[in-house]
Amino acid sequence: MIKENYLSVTGGKIWYKIAGAEKGGTPLILIHGGPGATHDYLEPLNALSDERPVIFYDQLGCGKSDKPNDTSLWTIERFVEELYLLCKTLNYPDYHFFGQSWGGTLAVEYALSEKFKGIKSLILSAPLISSKRWAEDQKAYVDQLPDLMRSTILRCEAEGDFNNPEYQKALEEFYNRHLCRIQPMPEPMQKTFEKMNTEMYSYMWGPSEFTVNGTCKDYDASERLGSINVPVLFTAGEFDEATPESLKYFSNKIPGSKVIIFENASHSHHLEKREEFIGVVRDFLKNVEN
Repeated sequence: MIKENYLSVTGGKIWYKIAGAEKGGTPLILIHGGPGATHDYLEPLNALSDERPVIFYDQLGCGKSDKPNDTSLWTIERFVEELYLLCKTLNYPDYHFFGQSWGGTLAVEYALSEKFKGIKSLILSAPLISSKRWAEDQKAYVDQLPDLMRSTILRCEAEGDFNNPEYQKALEEFYNRHLCRIQPMPEPMQKTFEKMNTEMYSYMWGPSEFTVNGTCKDYDASERLGSINVPVLFTAGEFDEATPESLKYFSNKIPGSKVIIFENASHSHHLEKREEFIGVVRDFLKNVEN
């Protein structure tokens, strides 16, 4: 059974969907990345709705949700408030949170906020925890690109020439290595890219994954992670933008947390290693509940 509806939040209405609404397990809320992406690329996690309600939603400004032209709404605090209102409206006694990439930021901030209530566990899939560390990791990946591509990126970044065709070509190679290693991209990812709110992404993050000059450029939750007191699972691909080394660093700050690395996979490891990933998440949720 699938239920769809809209919810009023500050700035407009957001769309949400509950798959497996009739199931009795603890619900799993999926928090998509971006900023500015959509729920579509997380659709394969619908497989988990055979045991529990799985809740998809599009953040304000994204996908099927309203798209107000007001950048004052594009703040971490408002997106956390939005998530709180969604949980309050759904009115389940507790939840598992799944945050992917930027969605991991929101999951962590919710867990660390005064609004923390009813989170049974956190699954942080390639999460953004520290913008500075993220940018440093991407620059290390850029250094591994062919010399011509690397020099093109460095030149265009210095000149602010982000629309240069050679820069875009180098960017594509970077994404093929570290964002999604399946080409052409799987249909769920294509849907998200077709609907991407690029203005939100540029405003909050920047022109590329490795040039962080948006409003989130100083974000860093790494020194607050020790306050999280629910089971936490970190996942990453071997070649992920959220590097295995960084996830292990963050995991060491949360007692009892686990890290799973998927070989020959990237930021989209839930698509590249779909069955393996679903199995890992399913086992983690069962262990938390038993």
